[in-house]
Amino acid sequence: MILMEQRTLGRTGRDVSVVGQGTWQLGGDWGEVAEGDAFGVLDAAVESGVTFFDTADVYGDGRSEQLIGRYLKNRPDAGVLVATKMGRRADQVEENYVLDNFRTWNDRSRANLGTDTLDLVQLHCPPSGVYSSDAVYDALDTLVAEQRIGAYAVSVETCAEALTAIARPGVASVQIILNPFRLKPLDEVLPAAAAAGVGIIARVPLASGLLSGKYTKDTVFGPEDHRTYNRHGEAFDRGETFSGIDYATGVAAAAEFAELAPEGATPAQTALRWIIQQPGVTSVIPGARSVEQARANAAAAALPPLPQSTLDAVRDLYDRSIRAEVHDRW
Repeated sequence: MILMEQRTLGRTGRDVSVVGQGTWQLGGDWGEVAEGDAFGVLDAAVESGVTFFDTADVYGDGRSEQLIGRYLKNRPDAGVLVATKMGRRADQVEENYVLDNFRTWNDRSRANLGTDTLDLVQLHCPPSGVYSSDAVYDALDTLVAEQRIGAYAVSVETCAEALTAIARPGVASVQIILNPFRLKPLDEVLPAAAAAGVGIIARVPLASGLLSGKYTKDTVFGPEDHRTYNRHGEAFDRGETFSGIDYATGVAAAAEFAELAPEGATPAQTALRWIIQQPGVTSVIPGARSVEQARANAAAAALPPLPQSTLDAVRDLYDRSIRAEVHDRW
């Protein structure tokens, strides 16, 4: 197994790898992934030094959790912290974020993952009012007291939601979209999290694959792929698909970004390296549908830091091509 840099995940007090493994893809929302291929991805990640898996109870209606549970049952030596999410199994109204529902969702996730206590449970981008509800945090504290969960956290869509959650003393970490096409969290969220001792989990790090540089304006995605059916937020928040950027705009910007990749690194690895070195980031969670992708993602942790000239070029690209479209929205 390769050793990878570890950072403390906020108020959990536990260390995780700077590159984690996102598992939305394994649920099937990016196209079908066979069980054997899914286990291969997880195994390649662990062998590459990954000690952090991120999932959710709605990824493949629980399939992602189940696959992780079965994999870790056979790899008790893996030393992986598993973060899951809850809240999207019901209508998205504040009234559904109550203790009884939390227990029901928690029971399902514990069964899927094959564990009595979940390492970390994140509220899965709930309605904005949930982040400021005392009753919600009381209910989460109850789950900790009942030893159903080890710690709790939030996944957010906006910087305002992140800042509201960071102010709560029990919130261990915040998961937020962060990549070279989404820079707004750098302004306030990351400094506030660092000051409060709250971890930052960077999701959608490759802007749904745009930053890999593999796609053109003519690329066609399958009908079951959210990059087809959610481009304008038809199924869930638009920011989860291509970071909320118009596809054609993103393809053009990604071509420019690819030119910034240092020798020996792919554009995707460059994007991950950029995220890793942002002050306050704990872990970045790219997804993978193949062993090769999982290994390549993990290898980004071993790249040398990007020089200031590259960081400046990323900022310039964002300001010229992306900022006007996404900065104020999120």
